[in-house]
Amino acid sequence: MRLRLAAAALLPLLALTACGASTPSQDSGPTRTVKHAMGETKVPAEPKRVVVLDTDKLDTMVSLGLTPVGAAQAAESQAWPKYLGSALSATKPVGTLQQLNLEAIMALKPDLILGTKFRQAAFYDKLSKIAPTVFTEKVGVTWKQNFLLDAEALGKKERAAELLSAYEARAKQVGAKFTALKVSIVRFMPTEIRMYGPESFSGIVVGDAGIPRPETQMLTGQADKRFGKLSQENIAQADADAVFYSAYGEAAAKSQAAVTGGPLWKNLAAVKAGHAYNVDDEIWMLGIGVTAAGKILDDLDTRLTPLV
Repeated sequence: MRLRLAAAALLPLLALTACGASTPSQDSGPTRTVKHAMGETKVPAEPKRVVVLDTDKLDTMVSLGLTPVGAAQAAESQAWPKYLGSALSATKPVGTLQQLNLEAIMALKPDLILGTKFRQAAFYDKLSKIAPTVFTEKVGVTWKQNFLLDAEALGKKERAAELLSAYEARAKQVGAKFTALKVSIVRFMPTEIRMYGPESFSGIVVGDAGIPRPETQMLTGQADKRFGKLSQENIAQADADAVFYSAYGEAAAKSQAAVTGGPLWKNLAAVKAGHAYNVDDEIWMLGIGVTAAGKILDDLDTRLTPLV
């Protein structure tokens, strides 16, 4: 009897040991080797259960007709981006971008994890023990390269290249009508105001369209040309023929309301002319993918056409 009890007590330990001994790449089926920001990783030829850890990868998955089983959420938004529709309705949350829930990730039994070194380098070793893990280097400025790398890991690189080419062709087509206009991009954060430069996601899209920007927003003197800081006192630097502005989260929305209700904002030429447009932050700032880029082009086309 004692021997039976001892054997029964050992079974869970043996099961755990067996699980711990397995490696992510031991799953049967063909694999491919992908070079990425953390080295080289063997990934399944056709991954089925993918977990993504940044907002750009949500856009990537949906753009490629795929659905992640799990995803990290933006810290200020505990819901999936509305612009992606119902495609993520079955996707489970696995923490936030910088505070991942490793247990939730493990419970989903992924066969591929897509993340970014910029945000999640500290988690890489633990993640790679759960499943093959591929990291892009940066966020935003390299969004096109990231899209192609993630697509390679997903076995969809050719389709991604087609989508990117179609987007770039449309950007030129849309922007050709607006080369005489200057466009400003402003974002309200919880504790500051930013103007977005040529190396931000939305700035790259406007640049791909060939639409000029105000000189101050080219951030010529800065090494980091993603964004520069504004204050209510120098909000005049946000002026242009058209201003596109958004807010990141509820606290930022309150700040936005206070500033846009004030006299200095109302004195901007674009505001006086009725050419200041409150746009979706999930698309312009967090989307960082080919579907979001297409929707920025929609906004530019819709809002700027009456100005020419």
